[in-house]
Amino acid sequence: MQSPDHSLESLFVQLGLDNSDNAIAAFIAAHKPLPHKILLHEAGFWNASQAEFLKQAIADDADWAIIVDRLDALLR
Repeated sequence: MQSPDHSLESLFVQLGLDNSDNAIAAFIAAHKPLPHKILLHEAGFWNASQAEFLKQAIADDADWAIIVDRLDALLR
């Protein structure tokens, strides 16, 4: 079974955030640089459900893991 391809836009929808190009760029600009010692899901700008989703996406190596890693890189 092939895993679905997720985009940065679809991740922002999943997180309940505005997924327009401008909103994504503004979010990244507002929150970078995220210090390397802080895991993405531990960043203070997530609510509890967003943080849990991001944590589980990586821990479970879920189909969201690749795009969550991309967001992490963009915030560094």
